[in-house]
Amino acid sequence: MLLNVSYSDKDITRKIDASVGKPFPLRERFAMDGIGSPKLFITETSVEIQNLLILDNNLNSCNIELRPKGIIVRFRSLLETYGLVIPYYKLTLYKGDMAVHSIHMDHHYIKVISDTKAVQKFFKKLLDQKANNTPTSIEDL
Repeated sequence: MLLNVSYSDKDITRKIDASVGKPFPLRERFAMDGIGSPKLFITETSVEIQNLLILDNNLNSCNIELRPKGIIVRFRSLLETYGLVIPYYKLTLYKGDMAVHSIHMDHHYIKVISDTKAVQKFFKKLLDQKANNTPTSIEDL
């Protein structure tokens, strides 16, 4: 789900926590060697996200936060911050040619440049988290 996360709203926080879990505790963040991605540069997006990004002339970039049951892809448009909340069971990752990773959920997608070792290391960590935390049956949801 695509949400405006600029302001502290308890309803939006509850939706996010229900979908991808509460943020990792500090101890787990250190054990995982961080839960956030480096700055990712966006090359292509789905129509709904593109309509938000074209509102300003800034360089399109995003970051990814790992959560226990999913990820949040955050990006800015004008003075607002938007979050694409993706549970692991809906997350699909593709690695394209020319060092591009594609993040898909339902009809939303974001393609980002993954040309550095830090970005590639983060995507490996993301794939490991997805493999360890994706439900294996309907009852696990």
